[in-house]
Amino acid sequence: MTERREQKVVIIGGGTGLSVLLRGLKKHPIDLTAIVTVADDGGSSGRLRDELNIPPPGDIRNVLAALSDVEPLVETLFQHRFSTKNELSGHSLGNLMIAALTSITGDFVHAVQEMSKVLNVRGKVLPAANQSVVLHAEMEDGTIVSGESKIPYSGKRIKRVFLSPDKIQPLPETIRAIREADLIIVGPGSLYTSILPNLLVPQIGEEVCLSNAKKVYICNLMTQAGETLDFTASDHVKAIYDHMSCAFMDTILVNNEPIPEHIQEKYKEEMAKPVFYDVDLLKSLGLNVIFDEIVIREDGVVRHDTNKVADILFQLIQDKK
Repeated sequence: MTERREQKVVIIGGGTGLSVLLRGLKKHPIDLTAIVTVADDGGSSGRLRDELNIPPPGDIRNVLAALSDVEPLVETLFQHRFSTKNELSGHSLGNLMIAALTSITGDFVHAVQEMSKVLNVRGKVLPAANQSVVLHAEMEDGTIVSGESKIPYSGKRIKRVFLSPDKIQPLPETIRAIREADLIIVGPGSLYTSILPNLLVPQIGEEVCLSNAKKVYICNLMTQAGETLDFTASDHVKAIYDHMSCAFMDTILVNNEPIPEHIQEKYKEEMAKPVFYDVDLLKSLGLNVIFDEIVIREDGVVRHDTNKVADILFQLIQDKK
């Protein structure tokens, strides 16, 4: 008998949301590839990027940790952040290890591949490009803000984001993964600073548009001041489409579980509130809308329920088959 091929899943994003989702997805029998932004310029990642002229390792590190299959202590060690009063302060050990491997191998992508072996990573982790890119935002008043870490704090509404330099080469492995995918997942994550920087890398967005895979957008649970203040779910989708050459998503996954008032009060301090899911507008965009209770509460914040969301996505793959 021929062995059944595992379904190929590509997930595109960055930040905490991507890492949370991957912890659930890795438990399923799928061929998983994570495409991760390289636009980060803050904190430890930004310092290593500037000092060593390498792509920022932070988002890659978090994804490697999420997909790792090692003893908990090893993962904790990899994610450990130094709090000294010297040059190590603020750096995570994982970032330093990726930077060291880049120096040893001479190539950031090769370093990520070797780190994946060390951590026994389930799936593949691919940077959106094998070089640093700079994210810029044009605001509604026409001003330009440069730097992923600065954009949310400009105090202005974003009109569009774009990348420099003009010539950015996507990885052949990334393009191949998109072309071979059975399911492409976009999000969750910061709309303008985690998701769009991947789709704006030349050819990545185009290949996503051309792909015959089922495409799912996982909408954020909360709005984000400086990026998506007062955005509805359809506003998130329209912002992505405004940056792309096509309306490419088939399905959107949204939460229909109320966020407790005491948690909403905490989020008000950062001008965030639950995303309003305007179902009629989403359907008018041609989207299949999946509702479910997909939120968990931990340490006073809300996150996607990694196992629940992974189960829903896996069922979508089965339905496609």
